[in-house]
Amino acid sequence: MIRSFALLFFMINPGISQAETSSSELSRLKADLMSLVDRVEALEAENKALMQSVVKRASGAESATSSPEPSNWTNSINLNGDFRYRYENIDTERSDTRERNRVRARVAITAKPTNNLELGIGFASGSDDPVSTNQTLGRGGTTKDINLDLAYFKWQAKPGLHVTGGKTKNIFHRPSGNGLLWDGDYRPEGFGLKYKPNHFFLRAAASFLESDSKGDNNKTIYGLQSGWEGPVGSSNLLAGISYYEIDTKTEGVFTDDPDDFYGNTFDCPNDNVATTCVYRNDFEELQIFAQLETLVGKTPLTLFVDLVQNQAADDLDTAWAVGLTLGKANRPNSWEIGYTYQNIEADALLGLVTDSDFAWGGTDSKGHILKGAWAVNKKWKIGITYFDNVRNMDIGVQEDYERVILDTAFKF
Repeated sequence: MIRSFALLFFMINPGISQAETSSSELSRLKADLMSLVDRVEALEAENKALMQSVVKRASGAESATSSPEPSNWTNSINLNGDFRYRYENIDTERSDTRERNRVRARVAITAKPTNNLELGIGFASGSDDPVSTNQTLGRGGTTKDINLDLAYFKWQAKPGLHVTGGKTKNIFHRPSGNGLLWDGDYRPEGFGLKYKPNHFFLRAAASFLESDSKGDNNKTIYGLQSGWEGPVGSSNLLAGISYYEIDTKTEGVFTDDPDDFYGNTFDCPNDNVATTCVYRNDFEELQIFAQLETLVGKTPLTLFVDLVQNQAADDLDTAWAVGLTLGKANRPNSWEIGYTYQNIEADALLGLVTDSDFAWGGTDSKGHILKGAWAVNKKWKIGITYFDNVRNMDIGVQEDYERVILDTAFKF
C-alpha cells in the first residue's frame, strides 16, 4: 500500500518534480523512496509474524492452565477437617448422673504426587483411646492433646483397585454407618485392599493390634469382605458377607488398662495380679449384612440389618443390629431421624473396637439408639442422640444405662 501511494504521488506531480530538480536527482530520489518503502513493508511483515507468534503462545499458555494435569504436584495438596462441640448427660444405674462438655477437632492434609498415588497425614484431638478423639473440657483450661490420626498411602494399581498402607480410615463397610463391629473413629494400622470392578466389591485388610514382637504379643486382625451393590427397581441394595480372624486367646490387653477387656470374657491365673489376665477366646467373626436405600414419596429411607457370630466361642457368641433412617441431613434445612436396636453378647465381637458410645462401649450389652439431625447448611449440622441400653447383661451385675448427646458439627 505504501508503494502504491509513492507511485501515485509522482504520477500526479511530474511537473513540479521536473521544475525543481534535475532528471538524475529525480531518479535518485525515486530510488531512495522506493528503498524506504521496501524497508517499511519488510518491517510490517516482521511485525505481523511477531504478533501471530505472541497470540499462539498465549493460546498455548491458556490451554496448559486449563489442563486437568497439574504442572506441579504441590498444586494437588488439599486441606480438610472438622470441628464438633458436644454436650453429654450420662445416667448409669448405681452411679451419679454425669454431665460433661467435649470437643473433637480433626485436620488432614492429602497430596497426589502422581495421578495414581495419594498421601495423607491427619491430626486429631483426644488421648490414645483407639475409638475416640473427643477431648473433655476443663482442668482449669489446660491445653489439650493432639495426636496422629492418619498417616497413609493409597495407590491405585488399576482402575477400581486400590492398595493402602499405614494408619488409615477403616475400609470395611459399616451398614448405615452403625458401629456394631467398628467405632467410626477407629483407625486401623496396617495394609488394605479395595477392589470394585462394577457392582461387585471386595475388601481385605491386615491390621495390627500390636506389630512389635518385643512384647511377645504381636497380633493382627485379618479381614475379608465381599458383596454386591446396585439398583433394585427404584431402590439401591448393598449386601455382603465378611470374615475377621483375631487370635487373642491367652493374650493380655492391647491398651494401658491391664484388666479392661471391654466386655469380653477373660481369665486371671493370679487373681491378685491384673497383668496376668488374658482373653478367654479367639475371635472368628462371620458377618452377614444388607442395606436398602429407597424413597418414601420424596423422602430418603435407609433400612439395614447386621448379624455377626464368633465361631471361636462356645457361647455368648452372637451380635446383631437392625435399624432405619428417614430423611437425610445433607443440604440446607434438611433433616433426618433414625432408630437402631442392637444386642451384643459378651464374646461375639472384639470389644476394644466397637462403638464407644453404646452402653459405654464394648460388648455384653443391648438396647435402643434414637437419633435426629438437622443441617443448617452443607457444612454445619446439629444433632441429638439418645441411648437406652443395658450393660453387663450376661456377665457381672446388670445395670441400666442412659446417655443423651447434643452435637453441633462443622466441616471445612
